[in-house]
Amino acid sequence: MANVTNNRPLSPHLQIYKPIPTMVSSIVHRITGGALYFGTLLVAWWLVAAATGGAYYAWVQWAMGTIIGKLVLFGYTWALVQHMLGGLRHFMWDAGYGFEKHFSTKLAKATFAASICLTLLIWIVAYLIW
Repeated sequence: MANVTNNRPLSPHLQIYKPIPTMVSSIVHRITGGALYFGTLLVAWWLVAAATGGAYYAWVQWAMGTIIGKLVLFGYTWALVQHMLGGLRHFMWDAGYGFEKHFSTKLAKATFAASICLTLLIWIVAYLIW
């Protein structure tokens, strides 16, 4: 039922809410959780290829080594790190800490920054070891 004085809905919706870091972090946490399902299929594919034989494994390694394959793997790495840090944030909330508005906003921003930095660090270390 609409509010007859202002012709607006009684309950707020996405067009009314202003995106804030904690809201965006929550949405990204859900999206990365879903993306991890598809990334885990890549890990399973790689393991099956390793168990199947040298030729198939070499083909999968080649596919993962292309620019598109590396971008997908980079995205999977970021999703994994982002989801892990978001999970730690939720774990902290479950323990009863970090509910203050300013702290939770800073923590949401720090989660994004840390996930990018850790993903880059993982890839730099991987290339140095390789």
